[in-house]
Amino acid sequence: MKNKADVVIIGGGVNGCSLAYNLSKKGLDVVVVEKKYLASGATGACGAGIRQQWSTKENASLAIQSVKIFEQLSCELGQDIEFRQGGYLIAIHDENEMKQAEKNVTMQRSLGLRVDILPPERITQVVPILDVTGMKAIGATFCPTDGHANPFKTTFAYADAARNLGADINTHTTVVGLKVQKKSIHAVMTDKGTIQTDVVVNAAGIDSKTLAKMVHVTLPLTPFRKEIMATERLQPLFEAMVISFKDGIYFSQQKEGQIVGGLPIPEEKGGYRTMPTFAFLEHMAQTLTMYAPVLKHVNLLRHWTGFYDVTPDARPILGEVKELNGFVQCNGFSGHGFMISPMVSQLLTKLIAEGKTSEVLESLNLERFKGKNIDKELSVVG
Repeated sequence: MKNKADVVIIGGGVNGCSLAYNLSKKGLDVVVVEKKYLASGATGACGAGIRQQWSTKENASLAIQSVKIFEQLSCELGQDIEFRQGGYLIAIHDENEMKQAEKNVTMQRSLGLRVDILPPERITQVVPILDVTGMKAIGATFCPTDGHANPFKTTFAYADAARNLGADINTHTTVVGLKVQKKSIHAVMTDKGTIQTDVVVNAAGIDSKTLAKMVHVTLPLTPFRKEIMATERLQPLFEAMVISFKDGIYFSQQKEGQIVGGLPIPEEKGGYRTMPTFAFLEHMAQTLTMYAPVLKHVNLLRHWTGFYDVTPDARPILGEVKELNGFVQCNGFSGHGFMISPMVSQLLTKLIAEGKTSEVLESLNLERFKGKNIDKELSVVG
């Protein structure tokens, strides 16, 4: 491990590795420190979806720009990340949801997104296995350029490309402290040595709050356990991701044929709970077969947990904190870090390498929580 770097990134998920790649492209000397293995946190546990349909302009903008990057990323990185665009179908269940959907679509279209509101009879044209009556849908929104990518292959491709550009990526390395001098970052102390640096990026997912406490910075993050399941492999049935904000469910068919999906159990509360629950299996089976009765005899093969690092407004915390020079945040993604990581890493690269900020970074800075009014993201599922 190097003992000096321009930037030290703490966290080896997709955001940490994509940022390492983009900073290395700019010629910066980058070190990544990951306490387990790459994609061992939220990245590796996620449902692999990539969605541009959001209620806040910042999230929608980040996702739209990220999709443009995803579309050519396999070519750029020289590895297949299994990106495919089968769309996202978002169920609408009542008039209140319809009004919000109309508002969302208007904003999304203003950003150039191709998205439509479908009547009930068109839902099965997109996803033939759905029971529109059983899922109690009065309509749906659909964006055909939403899609999926493999989170492991994406992270590993970014990491390999970063290494090829000189980045030093260290797994199974734990940060034990951060050194500060005159209100500026000075070094990162790990269980394998100390790295002198002027910039630390806190991209450690649910551990970001603990790391920030080391330098007396408070991050409003709450960990929420999220459970996901995967079935046996099936013949191709549908291409789109199906989600419902009201029921909390999301599910899709992966390239290999398995159905992958999740939803929150009704009694779930914030906290560091890691064990899967039988309550999830019962709730998921009941809800999934309500949406798609054809799946009632399918065998479940895997069931795992991951975490959302949730902010009060379900939007990420990005950029440098006011009280400590060189301490950059890249956390609080509230369940959608994978899908916006390409654009997030590019914006943070411009901030770190060139000192250039943006409207999005300014609006997603930690300082926003000091105000009385925050624009909450409403389009969160799972």
